[in-house]
Amino acid sequence: MVSISTLFIAKPVVRTALMISAFMVVDCSAEDWPQFLGPDRNGMSAETGLISSWPEAGLKPAWRAPLGEGMSGIAVSGQRLFTMYQDDTNQYVVCCNVENGKTLWETAIAPRYQNSMGHGPRATPTIIDGQVIVFSGEGVLASLKSLDGKINWKVNTIIRTQAKPAEYGMSGSPLVVGDQVIVQTNSGAQGFTVGSYSLTSGKLNWGANNQPAGYSSPALLKCGTAKYITVFCGKSLFGVDPSSGKIAWKYPFATEYNCNTASPINIGGRVFISSGENHGSALLEFSKGANQELQVKESWTSLGRESVLRSEWQTPVQHGGYLYGFDNVGSASAITHLTCIGQETGKVVWRKTRFGKGNLIFADGMLIVSTMKGELVLVKAISDHFELIGRQKLLGQTRQAPALSNGRVYLRDNSELVCVDLRR
Repeated sequence: MVSISTLFIAKPVVRTALMISAFMVVDCSAEDWPQFLGPDRNGMSAETGLISSWPEAGLKPAWRAPLGEGMSGIAVSGQRLFTMYQDDTNQYVVCCNVENGKTLWETAIAPRYQNSMGHGPRATPTIIDGQVIVFSGEGVLASLKSLDGKINWKVNTIIRTQAKPAEYGMSGSPLVVGDQVIVQTNSGAQGFTVGSYSLTSGKLNWGANNQPAGYSSPALLKCGTAKYITVFCGKSLFGVDPSSGKIAWKYPFATEYNCNTASPINIGGRVFISSGENHGSALLEFSKGANQELQVKESWTSLGRESVLRSEWQTPVQHGGYLYGFDNVGSASAITHLTCIGQETGKVVWRKTRFGKGNLIFADGMLIVSTMKGELVLVKAISDHFELIGRQKLLGQTRQAPALSNGRVYLRDNSELVCVDLRR
């Protein structure tokens, strides 16, 4: 663990948000989707009252709005949605009205970013305390005022830590824990994988680990009886004490090309991870050793070419004792199965073969799926068989999970935003 100070001057921030845990503060009501994968960063929504059958005439978008290139997801707080895109010159944070998609403001935070795996910003904004926290493709971390887009502070984390950007771009979405903003950077001259930056100033508080970054977003997860900042980097999964920045535990899980990309999720004090490149999945449990150190034990693993679930970039969702996710065959193969497995057994319950690449969230007893081909798909989240509700192409190629807020699903591709009303 490395503790470093930097020189930043930040504007004062009024903190009025709702405290939802001992560590974390987010601008969130029951209808908001304020960060990557929603309120709890696990793709789960408590919303109900959504359609349970497919309209005869198909889905009709409530509105479409022009956007630009990028792979950043969508965050929603109140009547505003936030995402990132780029044009020929810059990467931008953009704020739009949820009712009609009209742009309220946009702010450039970094130059245009190009990468062989797709151009533009990757990370999803986090909405917190009247701030929008964003992370650009090359690693610029910034705080903006959610009201008007004015920059509170900005720091290039890669330059600051004398590191190199991850090969496929900086993809992990910012996690806010108390007064800390947590992002994966990359091991470099100063030797750490994950950094903590002040929410109010952008000052670097601490850095931990010295392994290559992955492409996963950090999460605050309960591991045994305590919560840890849980980071899925290129070579391992590890937990960091939020108050000290010290690594409390580590589990080796090296994946080819450092492609640990799906986020870790909680299952009753245990942690589930999954990776593509024919790596596989593991459910981990935690206990205290003789010296009170935290020990990691495998509840089950399913690894290699015969693994039950190889999540390439899509974070699975957990519901009713089952995990639903995308099993990607081979190394970046086009063959992907939508799969349901038992969380306690690690055994396949059902599999829709060759479903296609996509991403998913859960709400109101359904899987809400966006496919890479630009389709919106609804599937019943039931454990005994696959049951399709409907499937319709709505936009161009996309990798982002849907965002759900107040009964509306928000999607984006490289040219537009699309809103679909799923309320009954």
